[in-house]
Amino acid sequence: MNIPDYDNTKLYNPEFSKHGYIQVYTGNGKGKTTASLGLAMRALGRGWRVLIVMFTKGGNDYGELISFSQLCPDLKDNVKIVQAGLDRIVYSKNVNATDKEIIQQGWDTAKNAIKNDEYQLIILDEANIAIDLGCIKLDDMLQTLKNKPEDMEIVLTGRNAKQEIIDLADLVSEINPIKHYWDKGIKARKGIEF
Repeated sequence: MNIPDYDNTKLYNPEFSKHGYIQVYTGNGKGKTTASLGLAMRALGRGWRVLIVMFTKGGNDYGELISFSQLCPDLKDNVKIVQAGLDRIVYSKNVNATDKEIIQQGWDTAKNAIKNDEYQLIILDEANIAIDLGCIKLDDMLQTLKNKPEDMEIVLTGRNAKQEIIDLADLVSEINPIKHYWDKGIKARKGIEF
């Protein structure tokens, strides 16, 4: 493969690096949360303050939680992770009042952090699902995103991103499955899926 040389001065513009954008990772494919957490690690490496709110995800059996808990003190001090979900998978057919309450608490934490300009990067993991399930009001999310601090980067992940969110976002990546080993009956694996 022949990779062209790039003039880095054209790729990096300090003026635009001070502005924060809204990113969305959606679609039915694997890798939305993984992409956002890679971005979190990149931002931490640059000394950014990072908030990760994990909607619909509870429990402690996630490899990323273990990794973040073992970061060196300088990085660990710059990241906060909030779990806003029970220790189970939430679908439209099993979502209940407790799910909604816990998700709303996580959303309240995120909204306050956005309003108070506490972080440079906020990842709202599975926010699209929380909106789709009716646990976060779409209008509330849109108003919060429209009024975010100018230099704050916000990432929403999860399937079923609403068109209004897509329209508002500056970057949207749709991750679609072409082939998946789950189709062969392979179950979720520690270190790969969680």
